[in-house]
Amino acid sequence: MASLSALTLSHILFLDIETVPLMPNYEGLSPYEQSLWEEKTRYIRQEVTPDVYYEKAGIWAEFGKIVCISVGYFFLKGGKRQFRMRSFVGEEKDILEQFSYLIERFFSGKEHFLAAHNGKEFDFPYIARRMLIHQLPIPNILQFFGKKPWEMSFLDTLDLWKFGDYKHYTSLNLLAYILGIPSPKEDLDGSQVMHTYYQEKDIARIATYCQRDTLTVAQIFLRMRGEPLLQEEEIEILQP
Repeated sequence: MASLSALTLSHILFLDIETVPLMPNYEGLSPYEQSLWEEKTRYIRQEVTPDVYYEKAGIWAEFGKIVCISVGYFFLKGGKRQFRMRSFVGEEKDILEQFSYLIERFFSGKEHFLAAHNGKEFDFPYIARRMLIHQLPIPNILQFFGKKPWEMSFLDTLDLWKFGDYKHYTSLNLLAYILGIPSPKEDLDGSQVMHTYYQEKDIARIATYCQRDTLTVAQIFLRMRGEPLLQEEEIEILQP
């Protein structure tokens, strides 16, 4: 890849996912599933008991599920730049099928890319794993096997910000702040998604939060290309 500026913006699908534990509480797991959870988290949770630590289960594809995928893409309207966003919500299998259809139809060429913040470590593999669990075909753009690192069609704003410093981590919120981009965390943060989903049952609020993160990834990418940020009149949101 020669440079970020050489990429065609309309060939990039920006995205973010929101995940929650498979069950609303630890007691919802079968005894065998509880034992697997305890084994999986034994060295991570340290002194925290498995039931208390279960609120973090959403970050693992084996114990969590996707409740929203928000995507955004650039296109021209009357010769002017526009950014259109939509969210996939509902049953996880339906979310994945709709997302896969979008990719296969519009973003399946060699010149296409998926973009997310920390996408290489979280969003992209999480989506692929949950597709496999649901016995869904994994789109080629999400396939890892047999591809060299430079053949992967992924753009990761965290990775780009590292500039080769692999020990460095910067959150989306911090990166947006230092680059002069409005914060995406106006209403929720990641720690509140589980409660919002299971207790409040407010998927619309989660979708809005997910869309803000998707927009922020696109804004960061524009900043890294040295281009003007999106203005409100350039943004279009499709209803689920």
